[in-house]
Amino acid sequence: MSLLLQSLLDQPNFAPFKVFDSEISNQNNTYMDWKETSNAHIFEIDLPGLTKEDVKLELQENQVLHVSAERKAEPEMEDPKNETWHCRERESGSFSRNFRLPENVKVDEIKASMRDGVLVIAVPKEDLKKKHKLKKVEISGDDEGHAPKGLGRFVCFKA
Repeated sequence: MSLLLQSLLDQPNFAPFKVFDSEISNQNNTYMDWKETSNAHIFEIDLPGLTKEDVKLELQENQVLHVSAERKAEPEMEDPKNETWHCRERESGSFSRNFRLPENVKVDEIKASMRDGVLVIAVPKEDLKKKHKLKKVEISGDDEGHAPKGLGRFVCFKA
């Protein structure tokens, strides 16, 4: 594999087939998976050590799903003489990510759950076959000389 391709694949935000726009506003390593099934978009976001009370999920302008969370630093002990840190790798700070939802989702039916530090968001999809039915619409107006009296003209379009 070429070095250029490998460097692209190693980028944390590289997703060549991504349908959703996403932005990361933190430097933490927060990992997520997104998959599309026949009836929903499923997001799974690793948020270890956080509870559902620490996470905020909002829908902005009916098209952007905003996920944010904050991991607070462990409070300092009153007597620092009795403590010695040997390793402290767990970071505190905030996490924020935005996903632009496609047009074929049911925003009123979004569900989320959190278990074992993993936030799962299910965004149901609309059935596009049902959404794009042909409809006939009658055009009213002056029919003199153009069509027999009593018959209207019809136009077909996809709804």
